[in-house]
Amino acid sequence: MYKIVNKRVLNPTVTMMDIYAPLVANKAQAGQFIILRVDENGERIPLTVAGYDRENGTVKIIFQVVGRTTMLLNTKNEGEYISDFCGPLGCATKTEGLKKVCIVGGGVGCAIALPVAQKLHEQGCEVHSIIGFRNKDLLILEKEFTACSDKLTIITDDGSYGRQGVVTTPLKEAIESGEKYDEVIAIGPLIMMKFVVATTKPYNVPTTVSMNPIMIDGTGMCGGCRLTVGGQTKFACVDGPDFNGFEVDFDEAIDRSRSYFEFEQKARETHCNLFKKEVK
Repeated sequence: MYKIVNKRVLNPTVTMMDIYAPLVANKAQAGQFIILRVDENGERIPLTVAGYDRENGTVKIIFQVVGRTTMLLNTKNEGEYISDFCGPLGCATKTEGLKKVCIVGGGVGCAIALPVAQKLHEQGCEVHSIIGFRNKDLLILEKEFTACSDKLTIITDDGSYGRQGVVTTPLKEAIESGEKYDEVIAIGPLIMMKFVVATTKPYNVPTTVSMNPIMIDGTGMCGGCRLTVGGQTKFACVDGPDFNGFEVDFDEAIDRSRSYFEFEQKARETHCNLFKKEVK
């Protein structure tokens, strides 16, 4: 059992927790992930390591409440426990030797991008961050990104905060104005990452994307997280989650991400109905 030592609501749909898991905290690196179960009968879900405190033995996770399991996890409070917390899994983000990087985060993907930006900053890299959200109410981690970014641009779809538009606009402007990035690291919705790659590729700016497809076991055995990268089948859980964005077949990944949409909707609705009955 793993204790929830801290819980914080970041916005109406996103929650942050610190989980006491000293063995995981001791090995975790930016870019890796864990797989958890809320209870013994629960499903396994992957969540990226959003931070870690080796001294206190805690691992930070940030999740969006979108389905049955994340809804159930969100009902847990400080001092309570979750059943399983396995990791760290996957490969850490490669940051060695990078001198100037642009981090592009979208929505809850910013939770994944933050520890990468922080690690780069700690290594003395010049970090430019572009983070995008649908509106001001969904903004998360502004203070944290400000602290680790030499330049921060905030984008909202509706213009309710920061600059109105999409994240690829300031990215293209920066490249065309002469910014020489060693790498662009994009983390967010598949469609966002696809268009980030479409923006950087004409300028041949190396671009890494973090893929988070359907995943079950996290060890490469189930094959659920398979992707086509450079014409070859890769598994996000063991080969990634970071990949060369120029080589990822985003159309296939987007199509596969919709495979269980109806099932997930039904599971969420069933859980909502059960939860309402329990509250009564």
